[in-house]
Amino acid sequence: KCKTVTVDKESAEPVVHHGLEGVLAFESEVAFIDGHAPELLVRGYDIADLAHNFGYEQMAYLLVYGQVPNADELAAFNTELADLRPLPGPVLDLLRTAPASAHPMAVLRTAVSLLGVLDANADDIDQDSLLAAAKSLTAKFPTLVAAQTRLQAGLEPVGPEGARLGHAANYLYMVDGTEPAEPLRRAFDAALVLYAEHETNASTFACRVVVGTESDLYSAVVAGLGAIKGPLHGGAIDGAMNMLVTIGSADNAAAYVDAALAAKRKLPGFGHRVYRAGDPRASELREMALEMAAAVGDSKWFDIAIAAEKRMAETKGIIPNVDYFAAPVLYQLGFPLNLMTNVVASARITGWSAHIIEQYKKNRLIRPRALYTGERGKRLN
Repeated sequence: KCKTVTVDKESAEPVVHHGLEGVLAFESEVAFIDGHAPELLVRGYDIADLAHNFGYEQMAYLLVYGQVPNADELAAFNTELADLRPLPGPVLDLLRTAPASAHPMAVLRTAVSLLGVLDANADDIDQDSLLAAAKSLTAKFPTLVAAQTRLQAGLEPVGPEGARLGHAANYLYMVDGTEPAEPLRRAFDAALVLYAEHETNASTFACRVVVGTESDLYSAVVAGLGAIKGPLHGGAIDGAMNMLVTIGSADNAAAYVDAALAAKRKLPGFGHRVYRAGDPRASELREMALEMAAAVGDSKWFDIAIAAEKRMAETKGIIPNVDYFAAPVLYQLGFPLNLMTNVVASARITGWSAHIIEQYKKNRLIRPRALYTGERGKRLN
């Protein structure tokens, strides 16, 4: 387990904070979580307010520039993103030739690394270069994930439609090949906004650790991708949807939950390290999952999720986190089970970018200590 050591000035005894829990490593103006409220603020704005009123482009601008864009700024930003969406040929070749057995997040991680190789300014860490790289990745992540989705289904990738469609609509267009209906676009846009930033989670911390060494933005994002891939972080959403598929019907939910708890198995999509009074994003996604079920005329996955949620509340009092209801939303939008974490990463790129830029502005090498518990005084002879 990860440990850090601080010293209690009165007792001079080392104190270990397992997993760095409760440790404040730096100051930040990007986001704040109050797990007891519960509350998530991004640049001072409540996440529910942002999800109801912002498209992803506005959220991205708020994160990387630190302010809400006016109409002209937003229009210029949208044009920039549209111009940056196409992928370089070598990156498309990589997606096409990656082994089918490869983990989709490993392929995404490698593709982002290749984008860094192809960027002649990748090692520049001045503010203009950082913003340019952040915008490029924000635009290209959906193109990458949409191409992965289609290639996995044996279909050719569909290129972006340009500035005519916004970020979320373009994303779904590249997945399905047709323009999404407005209720679907709206639900997906809100989901992307909800996933864009979440304070100092494991992947964000990984990004900031890399930046602390004055490495480049692409290296930091690759580290973030490596962290979010894990099932205790972003990978939980894949597990949540797999669980709903395994349950199969709302009638089976209670028995499944009881059996899992009896076997002491953790149920993906439930509980959170920081939120003790509920995940504010989960309640928003619950409503989106209901709206999605109505929009597509199929409530199967929502009904299963509700039944399992009810049983967990009855038996353990544990409530869902953001991934639980996001899973059926993304699934009904056409994303396969093993690519949902990739979608989460494609939204989180703007949050990572905001933290990366902030870390560069006031950087200090992040170098915790460990409480040594090994032997001393050993000799080879």
